[in-house]
Amino acid sequence: MRLEGKTAVITGAAGGFGEGMAKRFAQEGANVVIADLKGDEARRVADEIGDRAVAMEVDVTRAQDNQAMAAAAMSHFGALDIFVFNAGYTHRNQPLLDVDEQSFDRICDVNMKALFHASKVVIPIMDTQGGGNILATASTAGLRPRPGLLWYNASKAWVINACKCMAVELAPKNIRVNALCPVAGETGMLADFMGQDTPEVRAKFQSVIPLGRFCQPRDMANAALYLVSDEADFITGVALEVDGGRSV
Repeated sequence: MRLEGKTAVITGAAGGFGEGMAKRFAQEGANVVIADLKGDEARRVADEIGDRAVAMEVDVTRAQDNQAMAAAAMSHFGALDIFVFNAGYTHRNQPLLDVDEQSFDRICDVNMKALFHASKVVIPIMDTQGGGNILATASTAGLRPRPGLLWYNASKAWVINACKCMAVELAPKNIRVNALCPVAGETGMLADFMGQDTPEVRAKFQSVIPLGRFCQPRDMANAALYLVSDEADFITGVALEVDGGRSV
C-alpha cells in the first residue's frame, strides 16, 4: 500500500483522468475527496470506491468551494496530504481569433485562477502538517503547442511554470509540486481538442503519437501515483510527459 494513511483531494475527479487517479490512489490505501462540478458523478465515483472516498460538488473557480473541499478532507479524514489540481476546461479547436471572450475567461478561471484559490487553502494545511504533495494536470500542449488550441495551450504552459515556481518556493516547507503532461486522452474533452470526432481525425491525432494510442486514465493514474508517493520524495518541479513519445 504505497499511500496507506494518506488523504488526497482530487478536482475534476468525476470522470476521465481524475476518476482514474482517485480509484488508483484508493487501491493503494489513500482516502480520497472526489471534488467535481458534477455532483452526481462525483457521488458515483465515491460510491464505487467505498468508505475511503467522500464526494464534494465543487466549483474550483470559487474560493469558498476550495475552502469547503479542504475542510471536507480534514473533517472526514483528519489530514490533507495530497492535492491534485486536475479540473480543466478548453475551447474547441479553432483559429485563435474565433475564440470568444467568455470561453477565454472560463479557461483562465478553471485552468489558472483555480490553482491560486486552491493554493491559498491547501498550502497552509500542508505546512502545518510538515509537508505534502501538490500535483497538477498540465498538458503536452503546454510544451509543444499546435495551432487551433492557442488559449488552452497558453493556460497549460502557465500551469507548468506555476508548478515549477511553487516547487522552488515550497521546498523548504517539504511540499513537493509537480505536473503531469498528458497527450490527448480518452476523456470528455477529446472532441473539443480534435475539433470534430471522426475516425479520420482520430487517426490523424494518433499518428503523431509514437506509441500509437491516446492517453488512458490508467496511464495518468500510474504516473500520478508515483509522483505523490514516498518513492518520489526527491522529485519536485517536474513536468512529466505522459504522452507515448509525442513530445520527443
